[in-house]
Amino acid sequence: MVCLGHRMDGEREYMDTDMNRHENLLKARIQDLSRDIIADYGNDRVIDRLEMFTQPDRQVIEELIGKLLRLVYPGYYRDYTYHIINPEIHLAALIEDVAYHLIREIGIALRGSSLLPEAEAEKRAEDITAAFLKKLPEIRAYVEMDLQAAYDGDPAASSKEEVIIAYPGFYAITVNRLAHALYQLEVPLIPRIMTEYAHSKTGIDIHPGAQIGRFFFIDHGTGIVVGETTIIGDHVKLYQGVTLGALSTRGGQKLHGKRRHPTIEDHVTIYAGASILGGETVIGHDSVIGSIVFITHPIAPGTRVSIKSQELLYKNGQGFTIEPDIPNQDPVWFYMI
Repeated sequence: MVCLGHRMDGEREYMDTDMNRHENLLKARIQDLSRDIIADYGNDRVIDRLEMFTQPDRQVIEELIGKLLRLVYPGYYRDYTYHIINPEIHLAALIEDVAYHLIREIGIALRGSSLLPEAEAEKRAEDITAAFLKKLPEIRAYVEMDLQAAYDGDPAASSKEEVIIAYPGFYAITVNRLAHALYQLEVPLIPRIMTEYAHSKTGIDIHPGAQIGRFFFIDHGTGIVVGETTIIGDHVKLYQGVTLGALSTRGGQKLHGKRRHPTIEDHVTIYAGASILGGETVIGHDSVIGSIVFITHPIAPGTRVSIKSQELLYKNGQGFTIEPDIPNQDPVWFYMI
């Protein structure tokens, strides 16, 4: 008779030995893989950089966006980490916190892009931060006009408060105005991090270099693209899916710094899905651009551009073409909102 206890002990010992063998093999494989991966970092490429703190911290920049929004709209973006007794003291502390982190991150960005000495980069970062914070009242004046444009232009808006709290287009515009101010002050990388964060949250992609006038309104917004050298005048309204882009990017970096994107003059409305491309393309003031149009040439002021009603093909269940029962009507010019 085999003792059950001895048999179980033997099986356990065998299992333990097998597990140890497996663990040792796994460790050896991981060590080999680790050596191969670490060796791959020695190829002196941009992606091989190992030094820490040579680029701005994306998470810190994203947190700064939240803090800046609390400065722009102090009653709408709250800090839940502690109870606010005196709003003025809280805002003063918030401004100091924003300044500290901006100086640090801008200094890192300047050292990384321009190879400035640390002391010079920090001094320049302090000057840029002071200039940026001085612009906040001007930025707030612009977003107040954007708020008015959104409320006036959208019959679905029940209040201006709703626009501030809930509208993704308004959020993207505000972040872009903040990022554009830093872009104008020649801050590397950080403005793009800011607008790409807004892009990830809203689906609205506005380059921080785009020049945008007063009373700018984005309705719905998903899929909008506004390129770096775009110029937008006052009282412009964009709907979802609009592209203000380059006619061609095949030139790559040779096109850097050149006008590649269109100019949209004052009081222009561009409906859903329209594509307007090219640095020579100017949409004249008081024009209306209909849905799904594709424009690569200048449009005179006061022009309405649209597509006639699409020709629809109707077939029955057997696949035969049929004529639909549609009342006689004139050709329709349509927009998609």
